[in-house]
Formats: sequence, structure tokens, C-alpha cells
Amino acid sequence: MSDAGVLAGRRIAVAGAGGGLGPTVVRALADAGAWVAAADRSDEQLEVVRDVAGDARAADLVTAEGADAWASVLGEVDGLVHLVGGWRGGNPIEDTPWEDVELLESLLWRSVVHTTRAFAPLLKAAGAHGRFALVSSSVAARPVAGNGAYAATKAAAEAWTLTLGAELAETGGTANVVVVQAITTPRMRAENPDKEYKTFTDVDEIASALVFLCSDAARKMNGQRLSLHAAAR
Repeated sequence: MSDAGVLAGRRIAVAGAGGGLGPTVVRALADAGAWVAAADRSDEQLEVVRDVAGDARAADLVTAEGADAWASVLGEVDGLVHLVGGWRGGNPIEDTPWEDVELLESLLWRSVVHTTRAFAPLLKAAGAHGRFALVSSSVAARPVAGNGAYAATKAAAEAWTLTLGAELAETGGTANVVVVQAITTPRMRAENPDKEYKTFTDVDEIASALVFLCSDAARKMNGQRLSLHAAAR
């Protein structure tokens, strides 16, 4: 079934649009008919989506000022997709550098808080079309050794998202979480054609899930964690 036209007339903002997942998501949303506003830390990062996005601008989304300015410029949106990411890990709790904790708190937690605080009034004003979607990790619910800071900040972002979902329910909107374990891109598969990537999720599959969550077909799906990964064997 084609996604063409399912988001016709919708205005969707994508935070972290210049990252590894961003270009595929922006294109999928645009192909589904949405007008897409893309934001990332620098104009250089946004070059990969500038030909597809209706608006592409640098915004410091780990600050309230940056998120507020972006929302103010757009003025009206139906959805916000959060793709801002980052990773630090591999150390036991006692050896985890505080700098890693601060970095992940900024990227994975503060960026979610600031963007949703800035956009919540716009999403609520969108009524039944209001959508928020966060891409998260399976370690938020099942932490593994060496990933304390990453798991904790992802878990906080998920709890914040589900709280937003409870608020959006009052106006007919939704907020959901797409959960993956790791992400594969066409470049990764081309460079390692013999690797199976059993527990990984392709960027195209994630993009399709986000289009679905922003569409009318997902209007009754709210406050959910949508798992898009296979269990490790």
C-alpha cells in the first residue's frame, strides 16, 4: 500500500533532520504529501535535505531559545518528529565520564524537552491532526551494561513523550515512541553486504513507521512504544 498523499496538507517539523536517519524521514514525509520543516545544528548539516524540505534552517534545539525561535518562525504545524541523537558508552557506572552524561542529557533529553515545550501549543491547536513521534532505543526499557547514561536519558525522553501523549489526547492528538535497537543505512549494507544485521532496523522501515504515526490511520494510537526490532538470539 502506497503512502502517497496520506499526509497531504500537513505541516511536519523534523528535529535532527541532518543526521543519519533524517534525510530518509524527510523524503518519506514529503513523498506522503507533507510540507516538511527541517532543523539541525548547522546549515551544512541541512544540505542533505534542502532539496526536499519546504523549509530548512539551523536551530540549537538543546536550548529553549533555539527551540522557541524555530517554533515561532513556523507558526503552525501538525506534527513534530524528533530524531536528534548521539551515543557515548562502553564504560561501567563508576568509570562513566561526567562529560558523557552531560552530552547525552543535552542531546537526548534536553532537546526533547525544549522542542516539545515550544511546539506543544501548536500541536494542541492542530487538534486531531496533532502528532509527536520520538525515535528511541530498546535499552531505555532494558538497559545493558556500559550504557547507563544513554539508557537513562532515553528513558527520560520516553516518559516525557508519553506524558505529552496524555495531554494531546485531550485535543485529539497523539504522541508515540518508535523503538529500535540499531539502525542500518544503504551505505552500511553496501559496505558490508554479507552482514545479516539481524537485530537492526533499516532507515526506510523507520521512516514508514513515522509516516504512519503522523497519518490519520494512527489517530487511535497514542502513548505507545512501537517496537521495530527483532529480538537478539
